[in-house]
Amino acid sequence: MARHVVGAVAEIPPGGRKVLEAEGRRIVVFNLGGEFFALSDRCPHQGGSLCAGTLSGHVESSEPGEYRYSRRGEMIRCPWHYWEFDIRTGKSWFDPKRVQVRQYPAQVEKGATLVEGPYLAETFPVRVEDDYVVVEA
Repeated sequence: MARHVVGAVAEIPPGGRKVLEAEGRRIVVFNLGGEFFALSDRCPHQGGSLCAGTLSGHVESSEPGEYRYSRRGEMIRCPWHYWEFDIRTGKSWFDPKRVQVRQYPAQVEKGATLVEGPYLAETFPVRVEDDYVVVEA
């Protein structure tokens, strides 16, 4: 699986998202309170862009008239037909055993550990100050 640099951690604030194209696939990276998760940007229903969707949470009810809202900002709702997916797992809310969005491993790495390809050029001393989000696709 190839590795792709998405950008600096600061480019995706908590609650934010960023799309990248990797090997012909659109992938959306979400920042959930400093944890990064990457999903296919394509809803499995009819292909709507999940990056354009609305972030929501989880509503539970143990009995009529009693509701509890949790996991604020951890569900993404497709903008076309409102199918909801758990950003942490890619699983759908309505049928988690059968319907899910493809997940990709995402992690934060120090900028100094990234290799920049086979190019040779004159070099100058550089200091890396930010961490970067990296997606494996």
